[in-house]
Amino acid sequence: MKKLTAAQVETALKDLPEWSEVSGAIQRTYQFASFMAAMEFVHKVAAQAEADQHHPDILVRYTKVTLSLSTHDAGGITKKDFALAKKCDVILAGSAPA
Repeated sequence: MKKLTAAQVETALKDLPEWSEVSGAIQRTYQFASFMAAMEFVHKVAAQAEADQHHPDILVRYTKVTLSLSTHDAGGITKKDFALAKKCDVILAGSAPA
């Protein structure tokens, strides 16, 4: 998969307003009502990531979960990252955000 240009990333981010470009990855922090709700979300994201064979960096801080997506094989951000980001946002709709 081909790495997106900075302009392509900027355009794609318009469809994902909660996401931003940070150090060569796209990133979003989700807030949950409880630690268990955050962990349930992480579990669902992990299952989706495994199904897609595309694994995000995941940082859990109590009720906050930060996902960072980049395609290591391509050396940066690709369409694959945006596809998983959209799926994560759909997963959120079925979770318990704060």
